[in-house]
Amino acid sequence: MFGKAALAVAGVMFAQTFAQAPLAAAPASPPPADTAGAKALMAACAGKEDFSDPAPPVRIFGNVWYVGTCTVSAILLTSRQGHVLIDATTQQAAPAILANIRAAGFRPKDVRWIVTSHEHFDHVGGLAALKAATGARVASLRAAVPALESGKVSSADPQAQEIGGFAPVKVARVLRSGDAVMAGPLRLTALATPGHTEGSTSWRWTSCEQADCRHFTYVDSLSALPLGTYRFADHPDRVALFRSTIRTVRKLDCGILVTPHPSASDLFERMAGQEPLQDKGACRALADAAEQRLEKALKP
Repeated sequence: MFGKAALAVAGVMFAQTFAQAPLAAAPASPPPADTAGAKALMAACAGKEDFSDPAPPVRIFGNVWYVGTCTVSAILLTSRQGHVLIDATTQQAAPAILANIRAAGFRPKDVRWIVTSHEHFDHVGGLAALKAATGARVASLRAAVPALESGKVSSADPQAQEIGGFAPVKVARVLRSGDAVMAGPLRLTALATPGHTEGSTSWRWTSCEQADCRHFTYVDSLSALPLGTYRFADHPDRVALFRSTIRTVRKLDCGILVTPHPSASDLFERMAGQEPLQDKGACRALADAAEQRLEKALKP
């Protein structure tokens, strides 16, 4: 089911009351799933591999939109009471993400929260710019806060030797695994899935297309990718994090699986109807592939 992974891969609820400007009008009911738009997206992104290559926005299902680049996901969940953006791609791509939100028919200023998968430049590089442009607040797990607020990759990160930092950003809400981020009727639940980074976070929610409601799981990268002189065999604690996360993900019923790099889960192909959009075994298959990569990374 899955294509080649790209380089980089319940509990307490909180709510905030905002004094908000009126939101842009939203359709009373969503149009049919945009398979034609997904096919156009695939055509526009054919052969493009840069993290910042722009892509057109496409509705995945219900109120869930893909507004990211050709190789890095950014997901917009919309409501009349405000929106939530998952991931911010690169700093260079931030203007394209804002343009995609507008092209999809929504106002960037109506984004209330931005949440993230993990603390690497290709997923949070545009976070500071998008926060400034939208006025949204940032929420993250406590383990991700040091990197997000310093703009520096953790020294314990397996990729720290060869990837750069990003513009720092203030975290408005510190989460625990199981906490929920809310905007109007939107409710996203954070799930700690550490390994790729200490603050790696997956997200779960339910979206409806009229009476058809589907569960979504945005599973953060499970890729064990050592760079420079890093060797997983020398870091049993990191290996233990990966193994625990892989076991957790394997047990999940993902519903509709989304990943920070769309190629890791054939997301575009599924959006275009070339593969089933929803697969009961998706999380198990993703975890199995991750375990194989971990075992390979452990070999001398």
